[in-house]
Amino acid sequence: MSEAVEQLPPYELAFPGTLRDRLVAAVLSGAKTATTGLLAAYEAEGEALPEVGDRAALLDSQGRRVAVVETTAVRVLPLREVDVRHAVDEGEGHESVAAWREGHEAFWHSAAVREILGDPGFTVDDDTLVVAERFRVVERLPAGGPPRSG
Repeated sequence: MSEAVEQLPPYELAFPGTLRDRLVAAVLSGAKTATTGLLAAYEAEGEALPEVGDRAALLDSQGRRVAVVETTAVRVLPLREVDVRHAVDEGEGHESVAAWREGHEAFWHSAAVREILGDPGFTVDDDTLVVAERFRVVERLPAGGPPRSG
């Protein structure tokens, strides 16, 4: 793996485990070209919003860099404005915004996300701001690379 790839920031979908494994597989297959995060989570973690042209190393559940992804679009919008195209492009098999939202609400209302937000009773509503990101895979990396350090 090149030093340039090693220097890229990590791109992590969900938390390590079954969900991340499914999402990473969807990215690598080309089915997943979009993702959505809570603006509040970016703020709680002190993480800058993605910008068009940003490149990062997609991590699998073992922390291995499996691909380089590039951000192609970013929108901050109220949850009610997420459209069916975005929902479908998340590559999780949702064919409607309602189904997409149900799955995302379950994740966003999880204990792990609420812990990140520092709010054990956090819930989303139509006005909750989300970060809708589109990306593309620019390079698949050799399987079985070392986990990221530190």
